[in-house]
Amino acid sequence: MVVKVGGRRMWLWRAVDDEGEILDVLIQKRRNAAAAMKLLRRLLKNQGVHPETITTDKLASYRAALRKLGILDRHRPGGMRQNNRAENSHLPIRRRERKQQKFKSQGSAQRFLSAYAPIYNLFNTSPHLISRPGLRTLRAAAHAEWAIVSQAV
Repeated sequence: MVVKVGGRRMWLWRAVDDEGEILDVLIQKRRNAAAAMKLLRRLLKNQGVHPETITTDKLASYRAALRKLGILDRHRPGGMRQNNRAENSHLPIRRRERKQQKFKSQGSAQRFLSAYAPIYNLFNTSPHLISRPGLRTLRAAAHAEWAIVSQAV
């Protein structure tokens, strides 16, 4: 996804797991193999486990980066529907960008998006998959956890 930062266009690289949780977010000036390598190294280092499959869009940079990492056999270049989780997770960022009329710098965009991802994961309960009482329980737990996390130190 393209994000406007200080009047310039930057690329938003986002990793999402199979349940829709945001694993990592990275803002880069370019959309090349070096940027893909940076995202994938960060992911593999921070997650601690190697994924069974890696679904991406059909950008050749992913293939080059995965070949360098030696995990090209796990790569599944996505088609129309396989990459939907990552694409749909961009929607709240687009809303935020429209309201703010761009991010002011690459650093501010990276800070906001890195902080936003865990908050999104906390409140993303997939209401269409569970019953109303279960949803109320999960939302109450999320709000209780948020109250603890957001208390002033």
